[in-house]
Amino acid sequence: MQEVVILTGAGQIGMAIARRISQGKKLIIGDKDIKNGERITKIMVEAGFDAIFVKTDLSSRTSIKEMIAKAQSYGNIAHLINAAGVSPSQASIETILKVDLYGTAVLLEEVGKVIKDGGSGVTISSQSGYRMEQLGAKKDQKLAMTPTEELLSLEFLQPKNIRNTLHAYQLAKRANAKRVMYEANNWGKRPARINAISPGIIVTPLAIDEFNGIRGDFYKNMLAKAPAGRPGCADEVAALAELVMGPAGSFITGSDFLIDGGATASYYYGPLNPENESGMREGNQ
Repeated sequence: MQEVVILTGAGQIGMAIARRISQGKKLIIGDKDIKNGERITKIMVEAGFDAIFVKTDLSSRTSIKEMIAKAQSYGNIAHLINAAGVSPSQASIETILKVDLYGTAVLLEEVGKVIKDGGSGVTISSQSGYRMEQLGAKKDQKLAMTPTEELLSLEFLQPKNIRNTLHAYQLAKRANAKRVMYEANNWGKRPARINAISPGIIVTPLAIDEFNGIRGDFYKNMLAKAPAGRPGCADEVAALAELVMGPAGSFITGSDFLIDGGATASYYYGPLNPENESGMREGNQ
């Protein structure tokens, strides 16, 4: 049977990864935005890939299962690329938690039930999850192992306990890493592998929204004082994903890879440290 790649989130990072691993495979592109999904699908088809678009709402288990069923109608699901999500400047606390936290957990769970033996997946998280206070072992375990339909009922995930959309985003990305660790055990029963990648500032339309948003000056300061001194590009994330998802990464599962030009290192041990840099005090971004 034909091998199938699922890409959720029709954006620059997801498309760059798909270009590296989808040759000769059926590519299912899922996105809630029909216009954007069809545009990215057209680009991939014109580049020689066998791609179709399926409208998918990551906040809905029903929608996720319908997308998976469509993928299975073409063959065995060999790879998952989850690059879907919303940013702090794009959505409310509730929407961020529903899409980035709950939706990712459901997607990993449902694809893990059907992924091909020897298959692999990545979910795109964020450096932001590294720059918030430690939650402690008990809360981390709840983020990792709470049944998906109970996740948003956790007390510390209630909107009243979340400071703002940035805090919600950080919690979601912390949850992504913990959920990948948990799901690696379930995927491994097939056996298959699942990992997370946490990019820093990558030049994409979403990043441009952030640069033009209320925290734009903060992000410009981050770029100036991080070791790399520049933003990243989608192909750099894709190069890492290709390694992690491919044969060379066959011993890698349940991990989260930080690719942020050293911004997090600078935050903890360099010029972006909050004790030395007042610009970092805004929510420990």
